[in-house]
Amino acid sequence: MMAFEQTPKKDWYSILGANPSASISDLKQNYQKLILMYHPDKQSADVPAGTAEERTQKFIEVDQAWKILGNEETRRAYDLQRHEDDLRNMGPVDAQVYLEEMSWNKDDHSFSLSCRCGGKYSVSKEEAEEVTLISCDACSLIIELLHCS
Repeated sequence: MMAFEQTPKKDWYSILGANPSASISDLKQNYQKLILMYHPDKQSADVPAGTAEERTQKFIEVDQAWKILGNEETRRAYDLQRHEDDLRNMGPVDAQVYLEEMSWNKDDHSFSLSCRCGGKYSVSKEEAEEVTLISCDACSLIIELLHCS
């Protein structure tokens, strides 16, 4: 199980004060700034207990965000999950399609399927193993990707 699946859904990018297109060096810079700001050893002794607790919690969240976004593999998985969550919020699934029903394009190593609007559903071989929802590139229709068991 991935680290980001073990906690309630949080926007790890906003916790680091970054947007999803940020480079790894920008994320690291934000992480280092925030981790120093909220580090328990850097807190003054006269801070009220509630505030100190909040700052410690923020320190933990910043550290969790970096563990997910600072690693290429976990960041990719997190980004795919965010994308899938966005698709779920867009509307109902138009159809369920088995991966085997999609056409394989050996040039770009992806699967594709024509949409009724004339657009195309496409997914890379790697993404096909991880995602379940795919949006059309020309309209708002969504299909659910199924795998034979």
